[in-house]
Amino acid sequence: MPCRPLIAPLTAVVALLVPVLSQAQITLKPDGQWRYLLTAGANISSGNNNAGSLNLAAEGARQTIDDKWTWNAKADRAQNAGVATTERYALRTQYDRDISPDWFGFGSGETLRDTLANISARYSVASGVGRHVWRDDRGYLDVSVGLGYSHDRYVTPTDVRGTMRDEYGRLELVLSEESSYRLTDTTSLRQKFTLYPDLRDSGRYRAVLDTGLTVAMTETLNLSAGLSYRHDSDPGPGLKKGDAMLVTGVSFRLD
Repeated sequence: MPCRPLIAPLTAVVALLVPVLSQAQITLKPDGQWRYLLTAGANISSGNNNAGSLNLAAEGARQTIDDKWTWNAKADRAQNAGVATTERYALRTQYDRDISPDWFGFGSGETLRDTLANISARYSVASGVGRHVWRDDRGYLDVSVGLGYSHDRYVTPTDVRGTMRDEYGRLELVLSEESSYRLTDTTSLRQKFTLYPDLRDSGRYRAVLDTGLTVAMTETLNLSAGLSYRHDSDPGPGLKKGDAMLVTGVSFRLD
């Protein structure tokens, strides 16, 4: 199976990090009102080690009894001794509409720029169906499957399917699992895992994992730590298949 090499490391990462890490939690209430969450984190060192990082994120959500619309934007930059070690920007939106109490349809769009991974721009759209496996006042668990299309533009030409290319587009299967759970009145856990098998090139796939924990200090301020892991089975010559990022920061909630 092409995804087997990915299962063991992802299982280990989730087992070790789910109890202690997460993205901040945006408030979800079925009242049709938009709510927002702003998160910032930074780290600077000087002397023998001149390094720094800046991580910014914004998220919005609007939920009613039978639908939900969310979007999020992220900007991550880091350097060490004047050399960039992270330079990633992403924007994503998704709309979910309940078909029945247990089933929903979704549509999503996403763009990504990650120059160190040789991605000048990636544009992705997807649509499909999902199931509410579990949901109550403390959280939810959703699974979904769909069909998507992604188009990559590269910083420098790379070998794709035996040909040097400036860009590459492909149909993808989209398999996703997402959950949120409130552990206590002040502590929330959220994670999402998505697998993108390439339908044009059998055996090639992408995977994205976001997981962790949020602790509320006040009604509007939260301490947060987040883990992001991106895997590409064939990223191109000279590039590693996996990229992991751990971010800690403070979140401000606008309800």
